[in-house]
Amino acid sequence: MPSYSSSRATKDLFSAHDNPPEHHLVAFSDGGARGNPGPSGYGVVIQDEAGRKVAALSEYLGHQTNNFAEYQGLIAALEYAVAHGHKALKVISDSELLVRQIKGIYKVKNAALQDLHRRAKELIAQLTWFSIGHVLRGHNEEADRLANAAMDKGMGRVTRAPSPAALPGNIPEARQEFNGVVREGKIELLDSKLPEGTQVQVRVKK
Repeated sequence: MPSYSSSRATKDLFSAHDNPPEHHLVAFSDGGARGNPGPSGYGVVIQDEAGRKVAALSEYLGHQTNNFAEYQGLIAALEYAVAHGHKALKVISDSELLVRQIKGIYKVKNAALQDLHRRAKELIAQLTWFSIGHVLRGHNEEADRLANAAMDKGMGRVTRAPSPAALPGNIPEARQEFNGVVREGKIELLDSKLPEGTQVQVRVKK
């Protein structure tokens, strides 16, 4: 199957990427998969040109790859901009592969990503100005938190802050991992207690 790369129309949008128009959106995008492939999701934080947050997007994507989730985050940001009548968008992602593929520096060889790449290009073509850049994960924390929250929700996990009134020996609800051992066919926790009726998932360590 031939490789898929950016068209000239898409590349033309990068020619003036250093000079954004007065009114534009900035989207911080992130996607991830636990296990790669595994449970996946994306998170996007959208701001206006003054840095005011205008939207927070996230979605659980099921069993997918990290790159698939990164592309879905980009597409979500583009769809938001187009749907709300914005013509200028700057995307910031911690996926160097995604950024380089959208810019046409890397070719897209994966068949599943080719379809997503094509959809992203279609949306970019509806803008009059577009820019995409790479940052390290540490500079994309809010989008990363949204992506992880989407994965938690999709996996049936609910992360909450510990209650200030928690009694000594109680385990904060935000904690997700516990140590235990099987005795006479039953799992016994070694360092904590959980309320009756708590649903848990068990992962056996070898």
